[in-house]
Amino acid sequence: MSDLAASGRVPIFDLKAQYAELKSELDEAVLRVMAGGWYIQGQEHEAFEREFAAYCEAEHAVGVANGTDAIRIGLQALGVERGDEVITVANVGMPPVAAVKEAGSTPIFVDVDAATRNIDPALIAAAITPRTKVVLAIHLFGHPIDVDAIRAVTGPRGIKLLEDCAQAHGARYKGRRVGSLGDAAAFSFYPTKNLGAYGDGGCVTTNDADVADRARLLRGYGWRKQYFSESHGFNSRLDEMQAAILRVKLRHLDVANEERRRRAAIYDEALKGVMTPTTATWASPVYHLYVIETDRRDALREALGEAGIGTGVHYPLPSHLQPACADLGLGEGAMPVTEALAGRILSLPMYPELPIEQVERVAQIVSRLAGEVSATHA
Repeated sequence: MSDLAASGRVPIFDLKAQYAELKSELDEAVLRVMAGGWYIQGQEHEAFEREFAAYCEAEHAVGVANGTDAIRIGLQALGVERGDEVITVANVGMPPVAAVKEAGSTPIFVDVDAATRNIDPALIAAAITPRTKVVLAIHLFGHPIDVDAIRAVTGPRGIKLLEDCAQAHGARYKGRRVGSLGDAAAFSFYPTKNLGAYGDGGCVTTNDADVADRARLLRGYGWRKQYFSESHGFNSRLDEMQAAILRVKLRHLDVANEERRRRAAIYDEALKGVMTPTTATWASPVYHLYVIETDRRDALREALGEAGIGTGVHYPLPSHLQPACADLGLGEGAMPVTEALAGRILSLPMYPELPIEQVERVAQIVSRLAGEVSATHA
């Protein structure tokens, strides 16, 4: 049991608990890299790319420095250039938007489906212009997007699909792994992700050899041969230490995801007075976050904090209302579902090592406090 768990408090994440479970394997991997004397793009990196591609049921994996770079490189490898437009959503925080802008393109926001909180395929067609190059669709909170519905809109128009899998490592859509469904996919290995490094890291996966080749050139100065730049590129490398750590964690990812599902099922059954997540019939989510909805979100969150229950809001201000996106000219009311969700969502503790008794305790406290908050504000 971690120090946080022993204290009686229930954190939203506890990364020490995972390290404690995998300590011997992780320590061995780190020491192996330290003793090997090669720290950038060596054998660990090559092995991880092979293993992660196989895991994702994709032909190619290209390790990069972080998830934001993975999106930018993915976009550029798919042919996005300055002046192009990328259709995406506004309920996922700013990193995907930052990547779109770094690629020189303009984000075009569409609203989300209220049930899955993912991009609403029915709204994509109206957002398409002659400058639309890619749809960047996020598997938010670990629930897959409706790939076939999106492809039905984008495919006939020659528009590419880039999956953002930062919160969905191992999730499945109609039995297929995310990361192999679009023209390319971007992953983040930020420490709190389902597959997390002990630092930054990211990856681009694809079934297209040309896209993979362009991604490799982009991540390393355009080098195919050291010191000779075939094209423009930059420095975005997944280092050996993180690759070795990720190789260890990848071996345990399916079990960890199943533990997340087990905890989500307990929440689903036990929570009262709040709206629990919806799972589409074609989805096998991995619950990077367990996100409830309530009309009294802020009051409930404050009460839970006083009770020692860690929570989060993912994400409090939609991207189209951020000052950084003021140039897009969108104000309140532009994305009604997204804006309504931003005031209702609340993330509860969720990680594979979270003790079951604590899951049950959280559910009981949330249910009781949700009732008390509703009565107080009636």
